[in-house]
Amino acid sequence: MTYRDNSKVIQIGDRVIGGGNPILIQSMTNTRTEDVDATVAQILELEAAGCDIIRCTCPTDEAARAIGEIKKRIHIPLVADIHFDYKMAIAAIANGADKIRINPGNIGGKDRIKAVVDAARERNVPIRVGVNSGSLERELVAKYGGVTPEGLVESALDKTHMIEEFGYDRMVISIKSSNVMLAVKAHELLAKETDYPLHVGITEAGTVYSGSVKSAVGLGLILGQGIGDTIRVSLSGNPVEEIKAAKLILRALDLRKGGIDVVSCPTCGRTRIDLIGLANKVETLAQNYPLDIRLAVMGCAVNGPGEAREADLGVAGGDGEGLIIKKGEIIRKIPEDQLLDALKEELDNWGK
Repeated sequence: MTYRDNSKVIQIGDRVIGGGNPILIQSMTNTRTEDVDATVAQILELEAAGCDIIRCTCPTDEAARAIGEIKKRIHIPLVADIHFDYKMAIAAIANGADKIRINPGNIGGKDRIKAVVDAARERNVPIRVGVNSGSLERELVAKYGGVTPEGLVESALDKTHMIEEFGYDRMVISIKSSNVMLAVKAHELLAKETDYPLHVGITEAGTVYSGSVKSAVGLGLILGQGIGDTIRVSLSGNPVEEIKAAKLILRALDLRKGGIDVVSCPTCGRTRIDLIGLANKVETLAQNYPLDIRLAVMGCAVNGPGEAREADLGVAGGDGEGLIIKKGEIIRKIPEDQLLDALKEELDNWGK
């Protein structure tokens, strides 16, 4: 049994996390929440990419009011992200937020935190308690001689205990750092101290390329230990790229099924077709099919046929041509310029 199997079950809108339920993928809009049309358009794009839960910043009354209108036009739970102004948390809850994200350390004293908790309890809205290494309390930095995993865990537990004292336990915890190994150690420590669902991510990971690599390493080490109930891959780029990366990470860890798993060779001097161009086109094509299969794009006659036979569908490149292999059997030899169309035809008719 892993941490994830034993974490508390929490409902967020119409989704359920914890208790061994599937790990859900989150992202955050980068539009102004007050711009309802732009925010809805981005959320719908994220939904199509596979986003399960979306978070929107809520810094103003106008943004809080927009939440109600946004929710009418989307199909996944919406989390309101709150910093500094506790009134925005209360307003977001009143306007239908499915969850709120707060750092109790930056919204004021206990009376303000209690007001937020009371509003959440009234509508049964879960609270995500978020702690970031960049905003760790000065006293904890001094106590531990810097920003440490132990300090992050103590900060998170202090805040959850405070909310528990107000008689509420519908919580999710997140402890984020841009330092991969610090984040890994912090999650290992936290998982020993609590059974609340954990939202996992490497915060401010970087650009699409470097951030995806850092996130894959960090999330792989954390999720591979059975820790974590929801994830976000934080990237400086189009949020859709976060969803793509998150899905690949979960598939690589055998934590999510569905979608075509495209594998391709790195190419070498034996390659006689534009394997790199074909592989990229196939990867883009595959995103349009809700099939749970493996598709191999291989470049030459050495390992290509064998690798392609192990996949459900594959192509093994030759000299300006390629073999289409389906379920271990060669079914066609196709000129290079027709390979993509041939694969599309097979996908269009898969299972028929």
